Amino acid sequence: MVGTLTPPYYAVIFTSVRTEGDNGYAEMAGRLAELAMNQPGFLGADSARSGLGITVSYWKDMESIRRWKAQADHAAAQRTGQEMWYASYSLRIAKVEKEVHFPPAS
Repeated sequence: MVGTLTPPYYAVIFTSVRTEGDNGYAEMAGRLAELAMNQPGFLGADSARSGLGITVSYWKDMESIRRWKAQADHAAAQRTGQEMWYASYSLRIAKVEKEVHFPPAS
């Protein structure tokens, strides 16, 4: 789980339903996580899957998100996802203006 971030920042919320089988998905997901960590403006990510998968990545600004979307390996993974890995997905981008944690940081 990502620790405390200082708003404002942006959250890219990706929800998905996978197709059957791995078909190289796990390997690509690991590679993309590594690439994202080195992308300028990347602040962190949270992810969970139980039928419906949710990944929320956090970014400094919209320009950082645009650069990530255009990154060559990420763009290739997006195409493969549509062709092979996802039965359906949704992507939402939100500006985070406030965050609260429990228990509060000391």
